[in-house]
Amino acid sequence: MKLKDLLLERKSSIIKKWFDSIIKDYPADSSNFLKKQKNRFLNPVGQTISEGIGGLFDELLQGGDSEKLFPFLNDIIKIKAVQDFSPSKALSFIFLLKRVVREELGSEIKGNQISDDLTSFESQIDELALLSFDIYMKCRQRIYEIKSDETIRMTYRLLQRANLICETEERESEVEPETISTQNIKG
Repeated sequence: MKLKDLLLERKSSIIKKWFDSIIKDYPADSSNFLKKQKNRFLNPVGQTISEGIGGLFDELLQGGDSEKLFPFLNDIIKIKAVQDFSPSKALSFIFLLKRVVREELGSEIKGNQISDDLTSFESQIDELALLSFDIYMKCRQRIYEIKSDETIRMTYRLLQRANLICETEERESEVEPETISTQNIKG
């Protein structure tokens, strides 16, 4: 029996174990909630992770085309990027799949000659991790840009309230915080 056939046969068990492994990184209360709450509106994080890993698994079995993998990865990584995880912890869910597959198919891996297939499958997972890193970095960069823009806006508003900004011909609504320069500040 080929690895792909074994993975398809045990798909639901693998995905369930993968999901359980992922949510172990969360605090106990959150982990229990993510695991037990099935309503997509009450538990969008759990639902997104569950659907995402299901889609990732299916696409990996089909060959792992990065264009098809991207939406699933993107949804999961957006969640991980805004949470209080280190980058390695945020992306560790990719590598958990290797462990889950080896645990689930342990006896078949030893008994059959599927080690080459397994090596190929694990290489796909490694490529998935690299793609994940790129997505994660773009998400984090966007978060920093948003925070920076908000800091500039807040500073501009504080300077306005303190009457430290010189009036110009432009109306307040037309002034973009990015146009603030030292020339506009009284002093």
